[in-house]
Amino acid sequence: MLDLIGVSKTFNPGTINEKKALVDLDLHLDDGDFVTVIGGNGAGKSTLLNAVAGVWPVDSGQILLDGEDITALPEYRRAVHIGRVFQDPMMGTAPNMQLEENLALALRRGQKRGLKWGVTKLEREDYRALLADLGLGLEDRLTVKVSLLSGGQRQALTLLMAALRRPKLLLLDEHTAALDPATAAKVLELSDRIVSESQLTTLMITHNMSDAIRHGNRLIMMDEGRIILDVRGEEKKKLTKRALIDLFAQNAGYQLESDQTLLSKN
Repeated sequence: MLDLIGVSKTFNPGTINEKKALVDLDLHLDDGDFVTVIGGNGAGKSTLLNAVAGVWPVDSGQILLDGEDITALPEYRRAVHIGRVFQDPMMGTAPNMQLEENLALALRRGQKRGLKWGVTKLEREDYRALLADLGLGLEDRLTVKVSLLSGGQRQALTLLMAALRRPKLLLLDEHTAALDPATAAKVLELSDRIVSESQLTTLMITHNMSDAIRHGNRLIMMDEGRIILDVRGEEKKKLTKRALIDLFAQNAGYQLESDQTLLSKN
């Protein structure tokens, strides 16, 4: 479903601030893969997602989505086929619009807009059912502005919107990092359910080793713009945090004292 072939990206090339964010990176995702991505600060995780989403052009290499070369496509063209949930709960929605209006926008992604009535009665009933399935009481708040929701409610809504048209690829960019632990766990549980039910090919960045191990069918670890570890299937299910730290040391060439050392690495 997704192929990155020899992708490289350098910021501020030729200056004292030069940073090689991605280095000749190869990555293949099969249809339905749910891949968690972990690594220290500056490892290239966010650059990877931004390269796939088209936020900025890559310096070299190719990006293929469902067999189509999207390397030169602008971000808005890719957004037709890619759903994304950001770390900041304030992103991904129109805060001054109602819940049902946000869902209507998501449903019409990639379609031509006309002068038809914004939200039909049938759509409203569908939205009510979808929101009820979240278990957050949002089905009775269809006309409430999104800005009045809590962070967890907003991330749940954004996740629903991102998956509404069953995108070819779903990008979860540390989407629980700004939430308290209990709310983060609920949003992750919802993420698992939506990805599973819709069979979405998914890339999820996380700074939490336990979450990276617990969720998805595959885990990749990045360091200095490269993928240094790719674990899947039964091997992934047997992983522990200690084992993951040891594997990092074997592949990166230096030892870590703890997951905190990994996550704070620049």
